[in-house]
Amino acid sequence: MASTETIEQVKERIEELDPAEAREELEKGGVALVDTREHNEYNEAHIDGAELVRPVDVADRIEDVVPDHSQRVILYCASGNRSARAADQLRELGYENAASVRGGIKAWEAEGLPVISPEGMTAEQRMRYSRHTLLPEVGVEGQLKLLNAKVLLIGAGGLGAPSALYLAAAGIGTLGLVDDDEVDESNLQRQVIHNTERVGQPKTESARKTIEALNPDVNVVEHRLRLDASNIIDIISDYDVIVDGADNFPTRYLLNDASVRLRKPVVSASILAFDGQISTFMPFEGPCYRCLYPTPPPAELAPSCGAAGVLGVMAGVMGLLQANEVIKLVAGIGEPLIGRLLLYDSLGTHFTELKVRRDPECPICGPNAQEIPESEMGKFPDYELFCAG
Repeated sequence: MASTETIEQVKERIEELDPAEAREELEKGGVALVDTREHNEYNEAHIDGAELVRPVDVADRIEDVVPDHSQRVILYCASGNRSARAADQLRELGYENAASVRGGIKAWEAEGLPVISPEGMTAEQRMRYSRHTLLPEVGVEGQLKLLNAKVLLIGAGGLGAPSALYLAAAGIGTLGLVDDDEVDESNLQRQVIHNTERVGQPKTESARKTIEALNPDVNVVEHRLRLDASNIIDIISDYDVIVDGADNFPTRYLLNDASVRLRKPVVSASILAFDGQISTFMPFEGPCYRCLYPTPPPAELAPSCGAAGVLGVMAGVMGLLQANEVIKLVAGIGEPLIGRLLLYDSLGTHFTELKVRRDPECPICGPNAQEIPESEMGKFPDYELFCAG
C-alpha cells in the first residue's frame, strides 16, 4: 500500500458498515471488535466489548487479539479513517473478513447507540472537552477535576475578562466574579468579556451573560460588591483557587492576608503600560504577596492604568497566563509559578523569571508570624490607611 494513497482510495478496497449494521452483527455474536485509537481516547468512551489496538500496534498485536484469520473483525476509531487503514492492513496480513465502522464512534454515538464512558461526564461534555481529554496529562480525570472546581475572580475587568473566558471554556464548574463596577466605554479596549451593548450594565452581569453563552456547564456566581474586611473571609472560603485581578493595593494586601489565613492559593497578576507580571502564591509552600512587597510603593511610583494607560492586549496576555496557572493547579499538572515571579515586556517581547523566597520576617506567613485565633478571623487592619503610608 503506497503511503501517498488517499483515505478514499483505501476505503475502496475494504468493507465499511454503518453503525446500525455493526451493532446488529455484534448482537449476533462471534465478532471480534477492535478499537483502533489511543489509550486516552479509549478511556474517554468506547464500545462495550472492544479490544484496544493502537494504530501503531496493529501489525504486531492483531494476531494476539484475533488469532483466527477467518474470524469476522469489526474495527472502529473516532471518525472511520484510522480503522479503515487498519482494516486494509488486516487484509494485507491475510484476514479475510474485516470491516470498518463508517463514521467511527462519533457516528455511533450520534445514532444514540450505547458506549462505555466514565461517570461524571455527559456525551456532550465528552465532545466539548475532547481536546483536553486527548492530552495524557489531563485526560478524563483532569477534566473532571476542572468540572468540579470552584474558582473566584477578583475583578471582571482587564485581567478578569480573558481569565474568565478561558476558564469557562476549559469547563471550570463554578466561577465566582467579584466586582462592584459598571461597564464603561473605556473598558472595551481590553475587557473583552463585555461589549458595546452592555455599557452601563454591572460588570458581573455582563460577564455572566458572556460566560453562559460560551459554556452553559459553568455556574456563574455574581458577587456584586467590593471586597473589604467585613466580607472577604465569607466570600473566599467557598472557592478552591483565587484569581487576583485587583486594581488597587488595599485589595491586594487584604486578599493576601485572608488567603494565607485560609490557605487558599492565589494567582496574582498586574499590568501597566507595556509591562506585566504574574506569580502564584501558595500559602506556606512559597512566598506570599507580602514577602515580595512588605509595604506598598509610593503613589507616584504606582500610577493606575487610568492615569498612565495600558496596552489593551497586555490584559489578554497576563490574564491568559493566570488562567493557565489555575488549570495547572486544579488538574495537578505542570509546574505552577510558586516561588517564581514572571515579568513580561511587550515592547521587546521578553519574559524574565525571578526566583522569590519566603521572607522569614514576614508578619503573615513567616515562621514567627502569630497564629490568628478563631475569634480574630475576618478582622483585618485598615488597608486603605496602610497603603496610604
